[in-house]
Amino acid sequence: MSAVRKKNVTQLQSTYIEKYKQEEANSSMKRRGLVRRLIAFSILAAIISYALVSTILSQHKTLDNKLNQKEKLHEELVTLKDEQVLLEEEIVKLNNDEYIEKIIRRDYFLSKEGEIIFKVGDGS
Repeated sequence: MSAVRKKNVTQLQSTYIEKYKQEEANSSMKRRGLVRRLIAFSILAAIISYALVSTILSQHKTLDNKLNQKEKLHEELVTLKDEQVLLEEEIVKLNNDEYIEKIIRRDYFLSKEGEIIFKVGDGS
């Protein structure tokens, strides 16, 4: 009795068993189809997610560049407005004859009759 005997069992050929095997095969096919659809959907979702994330990151980078450019242009605008104010003040001064006379005397050494101009240092 040391050896275990194998019993040969013959399968019954009935319509119930055939239907049962066919239902198992159909459910197995359905499961494989479901798994394939889920894998395809997951791959598609991953591709779409990657595209969306890369788009968001590139838009964020572009936005940062535009904000930096805006800050630089704003600083340049402030500088130009200050320069405009100075130039407008200069225009008002240039409409004054006394100021023009002072500039001519200082820069071109022109003088009134009988007047001597001495330039000492950087006298602005």
